[in-house]
Amino acid sequence: MPRPITRLSSCTTCANHHGCANTERRQLLGSAAAVSLLSYFPFLGAHAQEGSKSSLQLVDADAEADFKPLRPADLALGKPLLVFPFDVKAGAPKNESRSNKLVVIRLPEDQMEAATKGRSAGGVLAYSALCTHQACDVKTWLAKEKVLVCFCHASKFDLLDGAKVVDGPASRPLQSFSLKLDGEFLAIAPSSPANQGS
Repeated sequence: MPRPITRLSSCTTCANHHGCANTERRQLLGSAAAVSLLSYFPFLGAHAQEGSKSSLQLVDADAEADFKPLRPADLALGKPLLVFPFDVKAGAPKNESRSNKLVVIRLPEDQMEAATKGRSAGGVLAYSALCTHQACDVKTWLAKEKVLVCFCHASKFDLLDGAKVVDGPASRPLQSFSLKLDGEFLAIAPSSPANQGS
């Protein structure tokens, strides 16, 4: 006997968004993507399986060659940048999946909550760049509100307080990554909550 089809209710933002066709399907796919993104990042799994002792530094996601690891001073205050982890030993970015894309931003440490500040390096914070609503890139900083916003459906995240959702349809914060300095360069810390599978 066939099971009845359960209809998902569309969020008002999606229903009113002209570029959001078939909102029920997108919402279902977005929810599934968000759950898998929060629990698994391909670059972490591959790096661990390789048993690599090398560092995962960060490079500009738009770079196509001549990858330059980033330093805190390379980031202007309040200007987010999309990055990929860069395996120093292999000499290559982990850019084979958009799930590996992170957003980094340098913010005043004295404005960060204590737990958030503990994950920063030189005032730089790192989060998954994929919105937890429907996996759009999240990359726009609204300085007046002090939030990162996803312009697909207007979810807003407070990066100074662990990327908690302050507005919009997203129901979960962005996954955070602890950073460290590898010499003068930004790198993902082995103790990162995302590295621990949380």
